[in-house]
Amino acid sequence: MKVVICGAGQVGYGIAERLASERNDVSVIDTSPPLIQAIRDNLDARGFVGHGAQPDVLAEAGAEQADMIIAVTLHDEVNMVACQVAHSLFNVPTKIARIRAQSYLRPHWQDLFSTDNMPIDVIISPELEVGEMVLRRIALPGAMDAVRFADDTIVMVAIECREDCPVVNTPLEQLTELFPDLNATVVGIWRGDKLFVPSSSDQMVPGDVAYVVAERGQVRRTLGLFGHEEPEAARIVIVGGGNIGLYVARQMEKRNLGARIRVIEANHDRAVTISDALKRTIVLHGSGLDQVILDEADISESDLLVALTNDDKVNILASVMAKRLGCRGNLTLLNNADYQSFTHTLGIDAFINPRSVTISRVLQHVRRGRIRAVHSIQNGLAEVIEAEALETSPLVGKPLRELDLPENLRIGAIYRNGEYVRPNGMTKIKAKDRVVIFAAASAVRHVEQLFRVSLEFF
Repeated sequence: MKVVICGAGQVGYGIAERLASERNDVSVIDTSPPLIQAIRDNLDARGFVGHGAQPDVLAEAGAEQADMIIAVTLHDEVNMVACQVAHSLFNVPTKIARIRAQSYLRPHWQDLFSTDNMPIDVIISPELEVGEMVLRRIALPGAMDAVRFADDTIVMVAIECREDCPVVNTPLEQLTELFPDLNATVVGIWRGDKLFVPSSSDQMVPGDVAYVVAERGQVRRTLGLFGHEEPEAARIVIVGGGNIGLYVARQMEKRNLGARIRVIEANHDRAVTISDALKRTIVLHGSGLDQVILDEADISESDLLVALTNDDKVNILASVMAKRLGCRGNLTLLNNADYQSFTHTLGIDAFINPRSVTISRVLQHVRRGRIRAVHSIQNGLAEVIEAEALETSPLVGKPLRELDLPENLRIGAIYRNGEYVRPNGMTKIKAKDRVVIFAAASAVRHVEQLFRVSLEFF
């Protein structure tokens, strides 16, 4: 696949890194010479210094032969014009744009991004994507990561195995015998600095992070079996009233989740704006690093602090301070991947990486075959993929134990006719089943092949 990426920032670089490692033909455009030099030095990709919306620059980057353009610069308008130029002048089949300004995304302007107006096939709003991820994490205390698949009937959760975890040092096959009615499957384990797909004889040890695919109704039971029975947060403090913070607070009000919410915002005008936009949420003007403000927000009596500012250092320090002042848990937004390795040491319970969330959303449309959803794990070391099985798929019709699947791939769940199916060796996948798979990076191409339409289909 030939892909042109406009924007070499954290998201653009991350997408280029992933696609180039999979031997796609990747060209990256950015106005910053240092960013483009980093692309040329570190990736098997071509870099072009220039404006991503200008026809001559797009032509030089190979837009005439491109299968896809991904516009993820810092400026919405550049992203939109780049897609328009790619469509009008170069007839690029698939156009993806990152749009951050919420005014473009209001329902009554939904015809803006249509073929007759501005032909963008996929709109990615990082604020909405991250906001939804925050809401899912709030709803599942004890989970380090949580993503829903198959019309919200299947959930992948990442669970830390602590010293008191009841299921450590027990072979996975024995867990299946002990809990035969538990609709959950351990599909991956992160141990130290390695991620692997476990066999039935493997067992988890303290310090592991287990990736579990479960039926939505059994997620809390699964968390409980791993020793995580934390109650839902009833008192939440949000530090940062930007687009993400406002979205989270507004959605919690809208969905009547019952939690008492307080928002701390450093900018006075912004604090007034969000105070007017929210009905039942108390908004405090001040810094999340000010102990007086944290005390005013009743941080010592709070269940959860959610740090959502644009500054990673503020988010980290606010989370640490909240814990020291008596807050029971924290959830931190971290853009810089370098900070993620020592979060546990600092007492940060869980973090969200906006770059990973955005890249996962892009990969959903980059992956070939009947791919419905993708979630990137551990900065691209693995992916959880939801795909639809076709009649011509080699997966269909044979018991799973007879399939020649790679060791670094595990089928976690099957969604059939609106219901969850827990896979075992005798399970046969049927056409139109939606399959949730945990695949190491080296197995992703294999997954794509399993779910592609073959010529026999026509």
